[in-house]
Amino acid sequence: MPFYVSPEQSMKDKADYARKGIARGRSAVVLQYEGGILFVADNMSRTLHKISELYDRIAFAAVGRYNEFDNLRTMGVRFADVRGYAYDRSDVNGRMLANLYAQTLGTVFSESNKPWEVEVVVAEVGDTAATDEIYRITFDGSVVDKHGFLAMGGSADRVATAIQERFDKDASLDRALATAMHALAHENGEQRDLEAASMEVAVLERARGEHRKFRRIQGDRLNRLVEQANGSADGGDSDADS
Repeated sequence: MPFYVSPEQSMKDKADYARKGIARGRSAVVLQYEGGILFVADNMSRTLHKISELYDRIAFAAVGRYNEFDNLRTMGVRFADVRGYAYDRSDVNGRMLANLYAQTLGTVFSESNKPWEVEVVVAEVGDTAATDEIYRITFDGSVVDKHGFLAMGGSADRVATAIQERFDKDASLDRALATAMHALAHENGEQRDLEAASMEVAVLERARGEHRKFRRIQGDRLNRLVEQANGSADGGDSDADS
């Protein structure tokens, strides 16, 4: 004889399962800076990316199970390409892709025995900072329109609190990276050193002179930015102590 489980209990169990799975991974942060939108993820892999381009002005970041969020990334790229080809490139926007992901995750959460252990961000850089769009989509299909910055995965609340202490939407790229690194370094309540080799960094550059605004930062450029970010962080601490 099968056991009866109330819908409320079933939803609670699935939500707890998804949250625990997501919390086991490292965090990622998305924040505005003077030149656009910065993405930083704690990621040791050089090939399994948490941050990717979706379309011209739109990028994707995720935490959780790689195979699950990579399926979402692929779905978004295909949808955007078909939509842009069939209509016009300007007809593809971040809200549309966020809604696509919300519908997909909501359906999986409500109809599947096992929810996907993922959180996703869709960000679109605008012509001005005021028109930037950042959407967070959770494992149950909920969508939140964020302003300024957000953190997800791991100890997201602790990371977000650390960002709040230093966040400045008009900061230079190196200072914004310093803010992100400071927050991720305190993810588990203990200070740890972050190196360029353990980070995945990308930006949507507002002033980039072409329709594709996404740029992955790696190699020598990332090393230089990390050095500048560490210098910015040291300078900021000195000013605070004086």
